[in-house]
Amino acid sequence: MTLEIGLLLALIAAALVLFSAEIVSPDVAGLGILIALVITGLLEPEEAFAGFGSSTVLLILGLLVMTAALSRTGVVDIASRYIQRRTTDEPRRTMGLLMSAVASLSAVISNTAATAFFLPVTLNIAKKIRANPSRLLMPLAFGSILSSSVTLVSSSTNIVISGLLVQYQMEPLRLLELTPVGIPVALVGLAYMYTIGSRLIPVRETDPGLEDPGSEVPYSTEIVVQPGSPLIGHPVDDPGLNDRIDLTVTRIREPGGQLIIPPTGRSIAAGDTLLVQTRRDELLRVKDIAGIDIKVPEEPQDGQPDPQAADVVEGILLPGSPLVGYSLKSLRFAERYGLKVLGLHRSGRTIQEKISETRLRVGDQLIIQGEPAKISLLSRNNNFRIISGLGERLPNIPRARTAVLIFLLALVLGSTGLVPLTVAVLAGVVFTFLTRTITPEEAYREVDWRVLVLIGCMLALGRAMEVTGTASYLAGLIVQFTGGMPLLVQLGGFFLLTVLLTQPMSNQAAAVVVLPVAVQTALQLGANPRTFAVMIAVAASTSFMTPLEPSCMMVYNPGNYRFSDFVRVGTPLTLIIFAISLLLVPLIWPLHP
Repeated sequence: MTLEIGLLLALIAAALVLFSAEIVSPDVAGLGILIALVITGLLEPEEAFAGFGSSTVLLILGLLVMTAALSRTGVVDIASRYIQRRTTDEPRRTMGLLMSAVASLSAVISNTAATAFFLPVTLNIAKKIRANPSRLLMPLAFGSILSSSVTLVSSSTNIVISGLLVQYQMEPLRLLELTPVGIPVALVGLAYMYTIGSRLIPVRETDPGLEDPGSEVPYSTEIVVQPGSPLIGHPVDDPGLNDRIDLTVTRIREPGGQLIIPPTGRSIAAGDTLLVQTRRDELLRVKDIAGIDIKVPEEPQDGQPDPQAADVVEGILLPGSPLVGYSLKSLRFAERYGLKVLGLHRSGRTIQEKISETRLRVGDQLIIQGEPAKISLLSRNNNFRIISGLGERLPNIPRARTAVLIFLLALVLGSTGLVPLTVAVLAGVVFTFLTRTITPEEAYREVDWRVLVLIGCMLALGRAMEVTGTASYLAGLIVQFTGGMPLLVQLGGFFLLTVLLTQPMSNQAAAVVVLPVAVQTALQLGANPRTFAVMIAVAASTSFMTPLEPSCMMVYNPGNYRFSDFVRVGTPLTLIIFAISLLLVPLIWPLHP
């Protein structure tokens, strides 16, 4: 063992401690390791920083931008709503439907993003069917992770491994190369969770002090039905109305001024003004449904705010606010402040009068749309306290089809080999910006830069293992220790080693640490290094035994889980995936070249 190898092994051990103990965030730990590699002379600065300009980092950046565009245009919300409409009061069937949906979405975007998209939907559904969230949330997280090997873009770990293969003069992973093993893993894993795993999940009462992201308060607003509206002809109590937008009609004012209270059995007609109750996200969608307009007492003097430039915030009226005791109409709110009130919530009461003529009270919650500067000015005057952050904008629904088309076209071009996948994705990003599907400012706000920083740092660590000969040294030790054992046993050993490291470390970091050793071992044994690389790709996405995987961390608190819950449910699932991989990987990618 040389001094350089010993020094690098010490740095790897330090990285493991930092990632496991979470003394600092993983990206900060990665930067620390990167700087240490340069200071100790293990890598030249150019080599250390090369990872940040690699095709791997650029590809992940492009995918994150296009995923943000799908969210920004409401595509994910539409898909979530479709699933929610088709749930039943039977928790197991609902669980199966949610797992299938998140697994399908996770096949084309990261599992963390898929879990994030479905988390509030799942909490809403749990409340709707009166099921304990713990029965649905762990299956949701596991369902998203199970699809991580279905396509190349299912997990950033696959992309990292693909980039590392190029460094060893091997072909990068194709878009669907992992599919023959990824689909069986996903299907069997979903079946396990539906039949066995779900029964192992303890049902505990959710912490009453925990904020429920799905428990949005109902807002009242008035909408005007225009000719050609999709609501026309629907009885107000028709469940089919909710397939278009989820709202409850509490009062109808006909064009002639006649009130209908309650409006049960009445069909919606053109010209009707409906007083409705709906959730905030549904209220925001009203603006983008043809033939439906939110009625406000008056427009701001400078006209209606541009939806693409206007923020939407929630605020609560404070004691002493000059708005309390007055109606929006008497305050001439829009004219005075240049803002629009889209909805009003009053705890413990269903509002029946016009929103514009309702006298405001302390504790009333308002949804306000307008320019950020005017909203900020209003909040500074002690009128109300903002309870949702500035910067949330109306979904760009008209661009939804464009976002889907660009995303699919980029994947098709990259998968067919017409252009490299990285080029196809970056071209998709350019067209996403040119078509104003999402602005660069919005996209860059949504990108999780910590992921890119960590991946760039870990690529440098992988490069150091190759340059210093550490990978070859460790491979030699493994070959010496396992000498005479069948290749299949050694292949399984690398799977278990990778799974072990993915529990405290990020999946990408574990793969970067293990892959060079596995490739060198395969070369020394005269085996097919691609077989070992694929095995590590599958193993790196097998993170079920602890809640340290990001998708699991997202559901840990809302589900009121304990660390041991993941050990109980995730260990059998890990063993099942191990058996499937040990059977299929050598069959599809022969051990001998």
